[in-house]
Amino acid sequence: MMRTTSISKDFTKGNIVWQLLMFTLPFMASNALQVLYSTIDMVIVGKYVGTPGLSAVSQSSQILSFATMVCLGFSNAGQVLISQALGAGKRKEINEIIGTLFGMILGMGLFLSCAILLARQWIMSVMNIPAESWEMAADYMIICGGGLVFTAGYNMVSAALRGMGDSRRPFLFIGIASFVNLILDILFTGMLGFGVAGAAWATIIGQAVSFLFSIYYLYRSREAFGFDFRRKSFIPRKKYVKMIAELGTPMAIQSGCINLSMQFVNAMVNNVGVVASATFGVGVRIDDIINKISQGLQFAAMPMISQNIAAGERKRSRQVVWFVWLFAFVLMAFFIAVYYVFGRQLFMLFSDDTKVHDMSAAFIRAILWMFPAMSIMRGSNAFIQGIGNAKLSMVLALLDGVVLRIGLSWLFGIVLDWGFFGFVLGYGLAPYGCAVPGMIYFLSGVWQRRKVLAEDI
Repeated sequence: MMRTTSISKDFTKGNIVWQLLMFTLPFMASNALQVLYSTIDMVIVGKYVGTPGLSAVSQSSQILSFATMVCLGFSNAGQVLISQALGAGKRKEINEIIGTLFGMILGMGLFLSCAILLARQWIMSVMNIPAESWEMAADYMIICGGGLVFTAGYNMVSAALRGMGDSRRPFLFIGIASFVNLILDILFTGMLGFGVAGAAWATIIGQAVSFLFSIYYLYRSREAFGFDFRRKSFIPRKKYVKMIAELGTPMAIQSGCINLSMQFVNAMVNNVGVVASATFGVGVRIDDIINKISQGLQFAAMPMISQNIAAGERKRSRQVVWFVWLFAFVLMAFFIAVYYVFGRQLFMLFSDDTKVHDMSAAFIRAILWMFPAMSIMRGSNAFIQGIGNAKLSMVLALLDGVVLRIGLSWLFGIVLDWGFFGFVLGYGLAPYGCAVPGMIYFLSGVWQRRKVLAEDI
């Protein structure tokens, strides 16, 4: 029988509903705080700098998010391997998987940081960032891009902990980052008047403090964590590099394509003007809060599914998906009600510009079409990634991000000349390209013919 520790958890037995709820709640809180991290920047910048500053932060954040999502794709691959190794009782191999994951992600973070700094002018030109926001966006990208390794590092640590069934410590680490960010945002941007650059410094310092604390904490708890932190252990093992690369490349492409497609939609919206750019930026931020909170269900379900698949408990894996769907639809119904009743007020939290408030109605009418698809995706995506079918995830992401998100936004916004409403509607309908096929894949049962990854660990 697999021996558990104070960090790792066994999800192959016990009450699924209780386990899912208790495992999900810290993830929801963690994700909410993670969004709060960048949301604080936008709220304070909107109050002290104005609409051009708001546009600068929203656009730069999207570009930096692309690099973060690429690292997250490979981190999630490591998470799946850790969960399946745990479910199969292969604890000795977990140390090598974690060491390989840490070495790969930190190297990748440094590389992407250099790439963003070198190519920032070209990237900003492609994004059609408004002239009023150009210099501020450049400042934000230089500062946050230079500290990207800290962002990648936090996601790396969180993925390893998720793989072991721990949701409390990621919440602790992001809580530290959010607190530091809030204090420094008020100090740098509000009191000292550093503008957008102040918000960027607050963000990156908060992430650095969180990452360094998490490494120190896990080093002190290395026996319970399952990684010895010896220098030689950080040297990537060829076997696991190959497995993480094979699993992580499609996941990274998936994450990157969805984010990249948002850059194209942003570019189309930016052509409408700075008010549309700011409104879309605020709307996407509000949507991101909802998305990230509900994503807690997916984060919790993935390791539960991985462990049970590796342990041969397929019935429990299916039950996890059904309960995720139930909870996701209840949660999304609540958010729809909030949008209907308090939609304009939510936009007012970010900006004092009445033009942004007026345009928010069009954003809300369009974005509500997305919520049923997001509910379905929480269960189907967790299952597809949990069993390690990264290639299918990539295909669905390409359909969602490239074919539909860009295609529908272009169709509704430009071809049909629906303008801002059309761009947002295309953005909102695109997730159905991932949700519906993913649901069919799960319900069909064809996944049962797949080889379990744990057999090769």
